[in-house]
Amino acid sequence: YDAANLAEPTKWLLVPLLAATLLVETSAPRTRLVTTVLVALGLSWLGDVLPQFADGDAAFLIMVGCFLLAQLTFIAAFRPYAGSSILTVGRVLLLPYAAVIVALIVLCAPGAGGLLVPVLIYGACLGAMAVLATGVNGLVWAGGTTFLVSDALIALEAFSDRISVPHNDFAVMLTYVVAQLLIVLGTIEKQREG
Repeated sequence: YDAANLAEPTKWLLVPLLAATLLVETSAPRTRLVTTVLVALGLSWLGDVLPQFADGDAAFLIMVGCFLLAQLTFIAAFRPYAGSSILTVGRVLLLPYAAVIVALIVLCAPGAGGLLVPVLIYGACLGAMAVLATGVNGLVWAGGTTFLVSDALIALEAFSDRISVPHNDFAVMLTYVVAQLLIVLGTIEKQREG
């Protein structure tokens, strides 16, 4: 039984375990944040699982579509905390986020071809999610930023021939797991604060 055969079922179980943890660690009535993060986790899970039932470009588009919906849901979850985010507090901290998104666009646009517009939309949503995550608390901030790194690695692998990340699949999964875990832990902490 090789690592590739073990990776798929592990990927299928990861997000449900995080969602179960969020449910167990928060009590009713759950906040809007908890409920919306649960929906985003569900959409992330679909992005992990559904592409395995398709091939090639279709699988990639299904994954991106599910994760776009997850990012939009995370944006909805974190939006009420925008007043505490770097949008209003410490605006200079917006510069690294903007720099990462612009760099990704520059590196990925030439290889995106007909997917350039969806790539731009996804990049904007990913950046918005990461910036809004800064307003919730430190754990969600770290999770949103790590999610940005994870998806940047996917984009570079898919669309850029200029940069090659060694062991990219491992780096993507590691940052993805850490991102989702930090978002869940931060959401639990925020619920407990009342």
